[in-house]
Amino acid sequence: MDGTVKIVMHCLYFPPEIGGLESHVFHLCKGLVEAGSEVSIVSSLSQEGLPEKEIVQGIAVYRTWLPGRNSLGWATHALGSIQTLTQVARGADIVHSQSFQSVIPGYIAKQINEVPMVTSWHTSHFLKKATQPVWRAIFRQFLQCADHNFAASIEIAEVAQGLAPQLTVEPVSNGVDTEMFHPKSSESKKEGAVTLIVPRRLYEKNGVEFFIRAMPLITQAVNARAIIVGDGPERIKLERLSLTLGMESHIDFLGSKSHEEMPRLFNSADLAVFPSLMEATSVAALEAMACGVPVAASRVGGLPELIGDEVGGLFRPRDSRSLAETVLEVLNRNDFQALGDNARIRVLENWSNLYLVERHLNVYESLIKNNS
Repeated sequence: MDGTVKIVMHCLYFPPEIGGLESHVFHLCKGLVEAGSEVSIVSSLSQEGLPEKEIVQGIAVYRTWLPGRNSLGWATHALGSIQTLTQVARGADIVHSQSFQSVIPGYIAKQINEVPMVTSWHTSHFLKKATQPVWRAIFRQFLQCADHNFAASIEIAEVAQGLAPQLTVEPVSNGVDTEMFHPKSSESKKEGAVTLIVPRRLYEKNGVEFFIRAMPLITQAVNARAIIVGDGPERIKLERLSLTLGMESHIDFLGSKSHEEMPRLFNSADLAVFPSLMEATSVAALEAMACGVPVAASRVGGLPELIGDEVGGLFRPRDSRSLAETVLEVLNRNDFQALGDNARIRVLENWSNLYLVERHLNVYESLIKNNS
């Protein structure tokens, strides 16, 4: 279509917040700007010191009050952000709600400004709530609000479509900035030691406890060290568990790291491990693969859609022995070096940010044309 596409997004969290959703939305917005679109996003004042308005790599970011990181806080933010989103969306071509917390403000902005609305369905929160009758009814209505529904994995798409069978929900996995995340030789790898990286926030659903319990089995077989990148409410508990198991010299808790630091950390590792108990999809797994790092992961959620024998291995969730056996099997494969090469190729062919941007623009332009 002729002219600049003006896109306004709504997302509960945005960088400097760290996480899969935040990474996906940032790189999508950045890619859309680079493709010539005008992009604004309404998000939350989720950290002290954040400005209410700023420009981040060409993206106009507006932030409104967030009283708490819980269901009540999310709902309050959604309602409180409606006025800002509606104003920002004046003259827009598309309103895009990122995840279910953004549907109500997105739909009101759609109605007032008479523009098409797209919704993307993310996260294990959706999958968990979709099992509850009340939320199933709410989600059914939310799905019907959008003119097009994306889902971050096949599993999410199938669950969403089961709620509203008359609609089409398109699975499009999160994209990766393959220029930022790429293989690079690292001097930080310890000679003779295998380095495992676990890029997981320290919440129960991410299953880091089961990785720590697997480490004694792994270190019996190979000289291994692990770096756990992420923070959260389970950190003290997990550090104590590491000490109890005698793994304190083998496991380093690095805490949260910025997105810009992650390529270096991935490239310092031999294998990335994702012991999740629930996972809609995993941007971090794709980022590791883009850096040419093989991956071992739980057979849950959207992870089997990303990871196969040609790039690593899958293990049973909540099973430390299965995790350890899979890690050792992958490390001992004759074609281990090829796994990383395959992982990079797989991301370039299926999950590059360029493809994600192109697909979104195609949908936007189709909806704009139908709305004109």
